[in-house]
Amino acid sequence: MPACAPLHTQHPHSPHSPAPTRRRPRIEGADLSAAVAVFLIALPLSLGIALATGAPLQAGLVAAAVGGVVAGRLGGCPLQVSGPAAGLTVVTADLIHRYGWRATCGITVLAGLAQLGLGCLRVARGALAVSPAVVHGMLAGIGITIAVAQLHIVLGGSPDSSVLANLRDLPAQLAGLHPAAVTMSVLTLTLLLAWPRLPGRAGRLLRKVPAALVAVTGAAATAALTGLALPRVDLPSWHSHALAGLPEGPVLGVAAAVLTTTLVCSVQSLLGAVAVDKLVASRPGPQSRVGRSDLDRELLGQGAANIVSGALGGLPVAGVAVRSTANVKSGAVSRNSTMLHGVLVVVAALLMVPVLEEIPLASLAALVMAVGIQMVSLHHIRTVTRHREVPVYAATALGVVFLGVLQGVCLGVAVAVTIALHRLAHTRITHTEKEGVHHVRVRGQLTFLAVPRLSRALHLVPQGTHAVVELDGSFMDHAAYESLQDWRGAHLARGGTAELTGRRDGIRTAGQAPPAECRCHPWTPWRNHQSCFAGAPAAPAGQEAGRELARGISSFQRNTAPLVRDELARLAREGQRPAQLFLTCADSRLVTSMITASGPGDLFVVRNVGNLVPPPGEEHGDDSVAAAIEYAVDVLGVRSITVCGHSGCGAMQALLTTGPDDRSTPLRRWLRHGLPSLARMAGDLRGRPRLAGRAPVDAVELLCLTNVVQQLAHLRAHEPVARALARGELELHGMYFHVGEAQAYLLAGPEGGTVFEDVTEGVRRGEEACGPARPTSRGQV
Repeated sequence: MPACAPLHTQHPHSPHSPAPTRRRPRIEGADLSAAVAVFLIALPLSLGIALATGAPLQAGLVAAAVGGVVAGRLGGCPLQVSGPAAGLTVVTADLIHRYGWRATCGITVLAGLAQLGLGCLRVARGALAVSPAVVHGMLAGIGITIAVAQLHIVLGGSPDSSVLANLRDLPAQLAGLHPAAVTMSVLTLTLLLAWPRLPGRAGRLLRKVPAALVAVTGAAATAALTGLALPRVDLPSWHSHALAGLPEGPVLGVAAAVLTTTLVCSVQSLLGAVAVDKLVASRPGPQSRVGRSDLDRELLGQGAANIVSGALGGLPVAGVAVRSTANVKSGAVSRNSTMLHGVLVVVAALLMVPVLEEIPLASLAALVMAVGIQMVSLHHIRTVTRHREVPVYAATALGVVFLGVLQGVCLGVAVAVTIALHRLAHTRITHTEKEGVHHVRVRGQLTFLAVPRLSRALHLVPQGTHAVVELDGSFMDHAAYESLQDWRGAHLARGGTAELTGRRDGIRTAGQAPPAECRCHPWTPWRNHQSCFAGAPAAPAGQEAGRELARGISSFQRNTAPLVRDELARLAREGQRPAQLFLTCADSRLVTSMITASGPGDLFVVRNVGNLVPPPGEEHGDDSVAAAIEYAVDVLGVRSITVCGHSGCGAMQALLTTGPDDRSTPLRRWLRHGLPSLARMAGDLRGRPRLAGRAPVDAVELLCLTNVVQQLAHLRAHEPVARALARGELELHGMYFHVGEAQAYLLAGPEGGTVFEDVTEGVRRGEEACGPARPTSRGQV
């Protein structure tokens, strides 16, 4: 099973309960508290970002309100909070400088229309193909630009539109700094940095108030009490608020402006949605059961929000990491928190104008400057360094600073493509001889471009000698594979020996392989298992079958045991520490290690006829399954239990034909634990389980699916499971494996869930939200 939990969908009522009557929507207390927390962060930041762009300060409030209400209601990521984002500051400031404010609003509307078009084309996942180094470099470049510009306001001056001009004017600004502005800025930064670090129990309580709100409020109160003469927030009457106008200028220039705004808004929002999914998945207990993001719908929601925001005279809208993180960590459970925060912004914009106008502009500038500095993340720099993508990061950041956002991103993409092509084409092949053994080392990707050099190196190996070919790369194309296999075959035919090691092939080959030798690659996806007994006749008799089994064991000892001995020795020393209990049927066609790509020590497996879980306390019940559950949960501390059924289950077929009182044989007595599944299948028709996209093909498949759901109910009744679930330390999952299609399905939402989803789609979406699956000993579970 993947390390990430399977996808969950929200089920407002049990599938076996009557359809609920219409009632007024109810806002959860967690959503209300989260909305207040996000509102307190969004209010000062929205004003500060508007100040940084040179737009009317009310434009930040408009964007925050529209982002909360429109994007929150229509978007595909329920807990992502949208509004004016720091990543859009440079783009918006440049548009205002070139075209004016009303034309910038018009460009925002056009960008929203472009986002709607992209969402309808369902290309949202294409944004995830952008190299993370490009995205991090773009944010770093924007952060540097913001910090340098706001530094002038912090010192009491006004910034220029160019980074170079701001840097050039900085010495003069330092010489003529404004003491009152500097004082408010220093106070704001001090509160912003010190507030999250307050010690003690009182500090934990105080830290629940957002640091940004405390910093701005403290500066405003100090300025008011001391009577300092400072420029303050100026919110003119809404009657004079400017709305969108048509942009004027060269068509190509306007198109480039729309493209830049669309690109930055879309990429930031989509990557933010993926990040929110990761945060949600990491929350314990029921709070993690929030639907995964629909990226195409999120793009449509962001497009609608930009259309409304631009038309109403607001800043461009995108998903905001700071507010989204606060929303998730505050315990929000639905999109109501995002929408309610937007409503609170509207209330503040209408009723709190006198309070907002007491905020010094220097305090807002210090707040935004701190946000800009934080966008140059040391964690991101370490990540791109580890992946050898520093040139991509640096080129993007410098391009954004000195050329512009779109130009910087294009430069970063060009550098990323160049480096990828270089890595694909650059392969180092060496030949050395040591103590009679010839070593051919291949470093890099092995493609057709390297075949001539590979051939020359291999022909340096004399006939009849022992050769070791070390492959250190993650890719080998067909031409290189054919060249390597042709050489190996010729070398073995001439009496030599060959050993292939590295990432591509863990098989040691010495001499000509006998016809009956196993060709199944250990620790790779399962292939035609009959090749293990190649050349052997069919086994009608038990004696021949026994010989086949012995040959298979012998093949394991020769080929696989040397490769896994170290790993098994480690497991023997450390003991078993599986993360999951996998309860499945004893059917011979279900190979758990194959369908879960797991290795030794990864799964604690319990198999029985029909993957049944007898309810606890049943008279004459079977204790073997209950004992395994107790041992797995209380002793091994597994974090997940999966009940896996399968198609064509013989136990389910027998269950359909047996009577409720038929206990004539041990098999019939065992199958009585499946009678609740029969009763469940005969119950509410609307609650019958099904596969995503189709109904069960026959009664046997319907019973197989129903049995998985029913056995999960039995599982929850066991005391160790109930205790672990109550503590939020355990997850239960249902799985169905269609043998004929070699297709696995996961139950979406085991708490009353009835739909089994394609596991491939689930893992793809899960990895985008949670990252790659946890690596295990040799496979992935």
